[in-house]
Amino acid sequence: MLSYRHIYHAGNHADILKHLTVSQICRHFIKKDAPFFYLDTHAGIGQYSLDSEQAQKNKEFHSGIARLLNEDNLPEPLENLLDIIREMNPTDTLELYPGSPKVVDYYVRQKDKLHLCELHPNDYPILAALFPNKRKANVVKDNGFAAVKAMLPPPQKRGFVLMDPPYEVKKDYQYVVQALEDGYKRFPQGTYAIWYPVLNRLQANELLKSVKATNIRNVLLLELCIRNTEQERGMAGSGMIIVNPPWTLEKEAKEFLPALSQLLAEDNNAGYQITWITPE
Repeated sequence: MLSYRHIYHAGNHADILKHLTVSQICRHFIKKDAPFFYLDTHAGIGQYSLDSEQAQKNKEFHSGIARLLNEDNLPEPLENLLDIIREMNPTDTLELYPGSPKVVDYYVRQKDKLHLCELHPNDYPILAALFPNKRKANVVKDNGFAAVKAMLPPPQKRGFVLMDPPYEVKKDYQYVVQALEDGYKRFPQGTYAIWYPVLNRLQANELLKSVKATNIRNVLLLELCIRNTEQERGMAGSGMIIVNPPWTLEKEAKEFLPALSQLLAEDNNAGYQITWITPE
């Protein structure tokens, strides 16, 4: 099944949490001079045109990133992400929104390397055209979960793996945990970030239990829900599971998650959680 197209959801609350986390991890990596490797298992098209027919269908960015751009005195991590978006949109009109590869691209240096996987036949060529320099980014039409096993450990010895499958196939919940285990065996010092949707509480909790059952240590959970998780259809929230997170990320999340919960809330049941699935 390859029906999922992320452009219909670009710039929504889940994107904000994901890209905020990605941004802060990258900021941590570039504090050291040594190069790092970035692997994106489901890279999409890299950046999204918000005036496209697809993005305009549900206009999810209106209740997401558009709200934040008009706010003052936001936590620094949020301002860091907004700086990237403002640079992509030099006029006052919000036209482009970055995918994860474009967020990472904002931070990478000449010595760093990106490996971007996208299996969708329509999305892959768009992504490849966005990153034509193969010395900087290797763009492949490939199964991203298999790439975790194939590409690790990286020559750079420092690395960040993002896994955010669409979960349109229920087995993605199993595949993402298996890929984490495969990657961790080969590259235990790497940072791994798994995005997941909160469609209902039970399904999300089952994924978290599966991650805990791997016995991998140093796993941080960040989750944001904008409405009641049981009474509404669709995605009520999302979360990020981070293995070997930057040591500052928990503290930073205690600043940005309360702000996001307040600014993006759709009912009185909006909330967030910051917890350790397994401590170090």
